[in-house]
Amino acid sequence: MGPTIGFIGLGEMGSGMAANIIKAGYPLFVFDIDKMAVKKLEALGARIAGDFACLAEQCDWIILSLPDTLIVEKTLFDSGGLAQYLSPGQIVMDCGTTHPLATKDFYERLFRKGIIFLDTPVSGMAKRAEEGTLTVMVGSSRAIFRKVKPVLASISKTIVYMGGPGSGQLAKVINNVFFNISCATVAELFPLAVKMGLDPEKIVEVVGTGTGQSFALNFFGPLILERNFQPGYPMGKAYKDMSTIIGVMDKYQVPVPVTMAAVSTYQMALNQGLGHENKGAMVKVWEKVLDVEVKKGKKEK
Repeated sequence: MGPTIGFIGLGEMGSGMAANIIKAGYPLFVFDIDKMAVKKLEALGARIAGDFACLAEQCDWIILSLPDTLIVEKTLFDSGGLAQYLSPGQIVMDCGTTHPLATKDFYERLFRKGIIFLDTPVSGMAKRAEEGTLTVMVGSSRAIFRKVKPVLASISKTIVYMGGPGSGQLAKVINNVFFNISCATVAELFPLAVKMGLDPEKIVEVVGTGTGQSFALNFFGPLILERNFQPGYPMGKAYKDMSTIIGVMDKYQVPVPVTMAAVSTYQMALNQGLGHENKGAMVKVWEKVLDVEVKKGKKEK
């Protein structure tokens, strides 16, 4: 039997990851404010931790799958936070998307207490979390990477060691920004194609099988044609990755002109109140500018 694992955060991604850890045979304690999510994992064999003290007492390693940097910091360091109950030698893995500069700070603060903190952000949507085929980017020492890799293998198909603390999160942000720029490109060029008289369904077919293909078009293209802007991560939350890369750029004085151009589209969309919809909804920004609608079976105005 391997280490006993604790898991905090049973949202859309975390619930699937936790289920696969159970399937791999690891004893698992779970904690989440969503009691229904906890009950579902209990039915699969997880044990419920009533609080952080219980997690720290019962578990060797603890995995976080939380929405953002602020919640990770509060979970670890607020009064009654996890860090005050942990003992030297225990391991905390952060599978969410946390600011890489903050990650280095969290690592240092826990290192002073003898606690091992490593960044293990995942890439892939809920379906891949359920399938156990996520991609994991790891920031830690190589020795710790080798130690935790078997557990990470239960949730992922691809595990890549990126370097020291913060490297995994930096890789995740860069991955997300690649995707975000592609989404902004889809939002800009789709309405242009319609304005110029092209059939948007045929654009999805041609670009989706040509050299311009991207995951952004393959995922959001059909949704845009159906005017379905709900599936996927809300744009307002996704914008945090753009803010993060700007923060890194500012700290190291590295220009990112293409990224900054994409940021403008995100900002216009958020200012138009589209933050609760997915990134495909950015198409509405340029539809408004060009006076067209990208829709299945509908021609340009």
